[in-house]
Amino acid sequence: MKSLFSFLVLFCITVHTVLAEVPNKEMESLVALYNSTNGDSWVRSWDMTADVSTWEGVTIRNNRVVEINLFNNNLQGVIPSSIGSLEKLESLNLAFNGITGELPKEIAELSKLRILKIEMNRIKGELPQELGNMKSLMELTAFNNFITGSIPESIGDIKNLKVLNLSSNSLKGNIPKSVGGLAQLESLGLFENTLEGSIPSEIGGLTKLKELVLANNQLGGEVPEEFGQLASLEVLQIQNNKFDSFKNLHTMNEKQFLVFDYDKEDDKIDFKNVEYGRTRMADTKFEDE
Repeated sequence: MKSLFSFLVLFCITVHTVLAEVPNKEMESLVALYNSTNGDSWVRSWDMTADVSTWEGVTIRNNRVVEINLFNNNLQGVIPSSIGSLEKLESLNLAFNGITGELPKEIAELSKLRILKIEMNRIKGELPQELGNMKSLMELTAFNNFITGSIPESIGDIKNLKVLNLSSNSLKGNIPKSVGGLAQLESLGLFENTLEGSIPSEIGGLTKLKELVLANNQLGGEVPEEFGQLASLEVLQIQNNKFDSFKNLHTMNEKQFLVFDYDKEDDKIDFKNVEYGRTRMADTKFEDE
């Protein structure tokens, strides 16, 4: 009898899921995404005549779209502005595709979004200034695109952010001081852009930061003395920049590092016997599982 009851419960849940009815504006947003990225040519396409709950990569909860995962699925085209209609969306993974065009500013309307992965595409243009409105965001990875302009100052308003990787783009200007307010940040990747100016001393306040990759930019001035406060740091790469001095690195503890790369020797600085032969370039070009 217990087994029969369990089966009936599972059956009811399954039927409820299959018959899920998302709001019209969310259905329209999904259809727009399909059409604007050449859905007919996706590796794992959607059967537009079937129930939305059966569509590959779409997760429905309480009749609302909460996740879209179209990783490495041959999306070719642009992200439609209607993406902002998915009010309950928590995770959007469009990485490793052929997406072009600009990131629509409407994406910042996704106030529930925790994960945004758009790396390894051909996205161009500037990051929306409204990005700071995404208060729930914990992970933003957009490396290996053609993003231009500066990093929005509003990025510092995303207080829950743990991972920020904007490496291998064409970003310019200074690193915003507001980044220093991201108290939960564990990984910051800005490798291979054209960023300039000094590293903000405020970054020294990121006590949870484990990975800081700023190599291959045009950064200058001194390495901030506040780097000595980064007690959780395991990966530091600042090579191939235009720094005037590395003297403040002497305050850092060699034992905390897995990777420690810089590109200018100074015999007057005691780097606490860091074994540079063991260092390597941190891999910021990772794929999803």
